[in-house]
Amino acid sequence: MAADAGRPLRADAQRNRDKILVAAVRVFTEQGLEAHFERIAKEAGVGTGTLYRNFPTKEALIEAAYRNEVARLCDSVPTLLESLPPYEALRAWTRRFIDYATAKMGMADAMRAVLAAGTDPYTDSRRMIQDALTSLMDACTAAGAIRADISSTDMFAALAGIALTSAGSDRRDQAERLLDLNLDGLRLARPRE
Repeated sequence: MAADAGRPLRADAQRNRDKILVAAVRVFTEQGLEAHFERIAKEAGVGTGTLYRNFPTKEALIEAAYRNEVARLCDSVPTLLESLPPYEALRAWTRRFIDYATAKMGMADAMRAVLAAGTDPYTDSRRMIQDALTSLMDACTAAGAIRADISSTDMFAALAGIALTSAGSDRRDQAERLLDLNLDGLRLARPRE
């Protein structure tokens, strides 16, 4: 947790916080509200005191873990666009989106507890994801890789539909096929040789 005075965390404290958030997503996805801080701390490789110092309540940890997942998904866009051609960056990001959606669905009970406590962890998440997707699609359009008549809002709706029907480790193959089908529909037709 950042110092109250607004100072950034020390590097080791930030690493511990990041490890806690990753472990929390994994454990809450597996166990829902039954997850114990001790298990999360153990999976993160930190003491329970470190976990409680960063996140004094289960709701605070759940909210931070969810927001971290959204940020990781959205923050991956620049790196993907720097390291891959735009269409391949979009393709890679859609896989990350399904990973995010799978974690979000796995944490559904935990997220409901946060909402019941009066906090809305979803504030800004849709906009952030939509902005990330827009950046990817704009890059693809500029590169002539995809059709320009499909908006990022349309694509987001398609991804959400795939996530609702196919997110989950047991349906990953289906999600991959549906993502490919969706992305193939975006591609500009290649002239026959």
